Amino acid sequence: MTVTWEELGWERLAAGVGRCRLPVWDCTAGLVVGDGTALIVDAGSSLGEGARLRTQAQWLAGHRVTHLALTHPHFDHVLGAAAFAGAEVYGAVGMDTVFDGRHAREELRADAVRHGLDAAAAEEAVDALIHPHHQVSGEWTLDLDGGRQVLLANVGPAHTAHDLVVLVPGDPEVVFCGDLVEESGEPQAGTDAVPSHWPAALDRLLELGGEDALYVPGHGAVVDAEFVRRQRDALAARFGVSG
Repeated sequence: MTVTWEELGWERLAAGVGRCRLPVWDCTAGLVVGDGTALIVDAGSSLGEGARLRTQAQWLAGHRVTHLALTHPHFDHVLGAAAFAGAEVYGAVGMDTVFDGRHAREELRADAVRHGLDAAAAEEAVDALIHPHHQVSGEWTLDLDGGRQVLLANVGPAHTAHDLVVLVPGDPEVVFCGDLVEESGEPQAGTDAVPSHWPAALDRLLELGGEDALYVPGHGAVVDAEFVRRQRDALAARFGVSG
């Protein structure tokens, strides 16, 4: 089946690179297509949403999804992960601790239900949750074949203790920021945030992406470096972090 990005409601950002804004929580999922490979960035909020993402990605790529990168361990980004059977899963080092243990998994399930996810769907997704196969402690160059490489960078802690960004070289370069950057509302800082480090994480993000990159937030419209810089300054003022 041949379809265009636009027909499926995806925003094409560069050759073989795009994203969609998922319903309800306006969470971003990204797709990077390689030669016989495909990387999804974030998995959606449930197994059903993950399955829909996988199907659409396979239509757009023309082959199966082979890699999955999880930007941080919040329910709207990770609970669809088990729908990507056979994919190599990447996350920031230590992310697996959020998925381990009865208490941690119950917190993840409860957070999803508090935000409006059906309790049965939350239970099912948490029970099926898979750990990252590969934990990124610094930077990891991922070869997607056909000359396409992406950089996975652990720039946290910030929004959470385990923040991963995905940089796709090209013209333009595309940076999937997770919830380090939010456009549709003020960045959310929950109990797992490390506000004192957040501005520095955005400085690192800007250093990696540069002035001309497209920055894809975890929620909202694609932004530029100046937007990220303004958000960095706002977060520093909000949390009393000196430059």
